[in-house]
Amino acid sequence: MLRTTLASSRVMRVGALGLATLVAVIFTTDHADARRSRHRHHHRHHHEARHSYNPPFASIIVDANSGATLESTNPDSLRHPASLTKMMTLYLLFERLDAGKISLDTEMHVSQHAAEQDPTKLGLRSGQTIRVEDAIKGLVTKSANDAAVVIAEALGGDEDDFAKMMTRKARALGMTRTVYRNASGLPNDDQVTTARDQATLGRALQDRFPRYYRYFATTSFVFRGRTIRGHNHLLGSVDGVDGIKTGYIRASGFNLVTNLKRGNRHLVGVVIGGRSSGSRDATMRNLLAENLNKAATRRTVAAITERNPAEANAQVAEDQARSRPERAVQVNGAVQVASATPEPVVLPPERPAHLARSLIAASAAALPPKQAKPEPAPLTSGVIDTQAISAIPGSSEPMKPVRVKTVQVRVGSTRLASAGQSMPPVTSRNASARDEAPETSGSVVARANMPPQPANFGTGHGILGVLPASSIPSSTPQTVASAEPASRAQPQAVQQNGAVKPVAIHTGWIIQVGALETENEARERLDAARGRAHGMLGKADPFTEPVSKGDKKLYRARFAGLDRDQAEAVCRRLKRSDMSCITIRN
Repeated sequence: MLRTTLASSRVMRVGALGLATLVAVIFTTDHADARRSRHRHHHRHHHEARHSYNPPFASIIVDANSGATLESTNPDSLRHPASLTKMMTLYLLFERLDAGKISLDTEMHVSQHAAEQDPTKLGLRSGQTIRVEDAIKGLVTKSANDAAVVIAEALGGDEDDFAKMMTRKARALGMTRTVYRNASGLPNDDQVTTARDQATLGRALQDRFPRYYRYFATTSFVFRGRTIRGHNHLLGSVDGVDGIKTGYIRASGFNLVTNLKRGNRHLVGVVIGGRSSGSRDATMRNLLAENLNKAATRRTVAAITERNPAEANAQVAEDQARSRPERAVQVNGAVQVASATPEPVVLPPERPAHLARSLIAASAAALPPKQAKPEPAPLTSGVIDTQAISAIPGSSEPMKPVRVKTVQVRVGSTRLASAGQSMPPVTSRNASARDEAPETSGSVVARANMPPQPANFGTGHGILGVLPASSIPSSTPQTVASAEPASRAQPQAVQQNGAVKPVAIHTGWIIQVGALETENEARERLDAARGRAHGMLGKADPFTEPVSKGDKKLYRARFAGLDRDQAEAVCRRLKRSDMSCITIRN
């Protein structure tokens, strides 16, 4: 009886244990199936989201030797530049380096605003400093947003003012549809560009700064013990590619500007709106391969130079500025591109008038503020008005005649400017000899039929600006000053330190090899350029030209007397030896 009871108890325990095991297996299986089902659903949803992402596309391939557009798709349609923005940030930094204002070892301060930028970034902290060279490498490899803002604040004071500088520079380079709002390319609805404008900037960086352009070939660098690697996967994988910049934000898609030099051919390509980095890179490879054989083998196009801001065409065509960049939207499961004019119901509002105002305001900012021209002084033809002496300011003592001698001044073959009635009066002692009428107080020009003066006053003929006879050395050679009609253009003369000097007239095309802080540095740059040009500047006319930049004065180092082909050939030679050079049509 006892054995029967124990056996029944064991059977019950085994049955209960088996039932519990069965329930656990069923629950675990159901839970695993549920997890697998959720994972499949999430993966399918993520795959569909990636597949449906189709940002507006634009591309262009430019032959840098001829300047011709070899292939393009929507090259002038507005797009967001994303981190391609940093190309212009670096352009302004290279400009400051080239002028000697800063060096690669200059330490730049990191502000709280810079440290708070969204990734990607170098992880800079407020209060730190970063070397200029490290910031450059951080932008071309990591596309570091914090380093971009550090550069903006170091050069422009704050990021907003720097963005205005960027837009003005874009206008000077001919990038008429580009507007910058920050230095990094982080999302901003009003920050826009085109594929054509980005190709122009990519070419200008090489033409203007060959020495610093080489940083765009950096694939990695070590920063404070960490190895920072770049995002440009075409470097090292496509023969001849030496840069230059990638970019991505959701609104723009995956962007890329690429430079390729293979043999004597040179292409600059832009792709904006790739669906992924891989598809963007594949598109660029195909475009370069398809157009390489079409490229010229000889450079015939002039280097891209900056236009004078006062003469730059900063007018943005209003009929092309009516919308924000196109955006891809999904309507009833199908991917469509939003048009410039908002469609009813399904498309998001585009605020076209707001963008138009932004572009027009940026264009106006690209031009320097208009300065009121000084009113010309009354034309007196060198005659003292015959009014009462008491009305003339100054001493109440009578003016006594001063014996004078008519001097004859000759400086080489240069003649003094005419003193005819058509000459405007000089209104500033510091007037430029090129822009304003020269002073001619070192000469006397005879004039007939002058009105009489009050008795016992003045010189008797009312001619101003004569030299007392006692001040003229007897050994001075004397010839009659020219009084030819003003219609004939003559070299002008100015008075400097009491001596009359002719203003040099420079002919032909001009090349500029730098703008330095002192005249001695400018002359040294001229000598260095002669040495590197290997005899190509033997007959050129070197000169320095002072120019005011705000409250600072710079001296341009220039050569004149060249024709266009000579000027471009010299600049190519100098750029190959790491010296900046631009050509200027005189």
